[in-house]
Amino acid sequence: MSIRVVVADDQELVRSGFSMILEAQPDIDVVAEAGDGVAAVAAVQRHTPDVLLLDIRMPRMDGLEAARLVCAQSACRVVMLTTFDLDEYVYEALYAGASGFLLKDVRRDDLVHAVRVVAAGDSLLAPSVTRRLVADIIQRRRAGSAPSSARLDVLTAREEETLRLLARGLSNAEIARTLFVSEHTVKTHVSNVLSKLGLRDRVQAVICAYESGVVTPGSN
Repeated sequence: MSIRVVVADDQELVRSGFSMILEAQPDIDVVAEAGDGVAAVAAVQRHTPDVLLLDIRMPRMDGLEAARLVCAQSACRVVMLTTFDLDEYVYEALYAGASGFLLKDVRRDDLVHAVRVVAAGDSLLAPSVTRRLVADIIQRRRAGSAPSSARLDVLTAREEETLRLLARGLSNAEIARTLFVSEHTVKTHVSNVLSKLGLRDRVQAVICAYESGVVTPGSN
């Protein structure tokens, strides 16, 4: 079954370029394009895609507000498109529920891989980037407030440890080696963490770990 994608960017050349690359793949179908946030939200409602590639700065409605609406109203995975990897709005987009971001000069193969990864339910941030982004979010937004781990009471000890390792940027394979369990077991733990905490994906799990104090900015 094909991965259904909507591409939203106010630059027509960017939209058409991304669409051409994705349409060339046998397992990806670009079902719509949009030139602004309002059109992007409408396209998601109409076509129910698996993935939305969403520019941050657009007319009528910016990508941040569009991401909030899409993540709140559908199961569509949102990937933000940006020119700079430290764009301040990327932080807000992650809080809104976006599964990650891509630079607009992304390589062809990386674009295709990104769509497949996100459609499969994973996040789209390299571990080092995840830690840097989340650390900055927590430092800027929660400075002076004491973290609370009460929310994590629903997790087993092994699930909490899995969350801690995930937040440090470890892959499932690396977590498996650290805990001396199979990768399948780790996937089960990650799935349980997301389900119990009501989180969409690994990006939100990492943010939760920082907010709860399980991991602190700058820790290894």
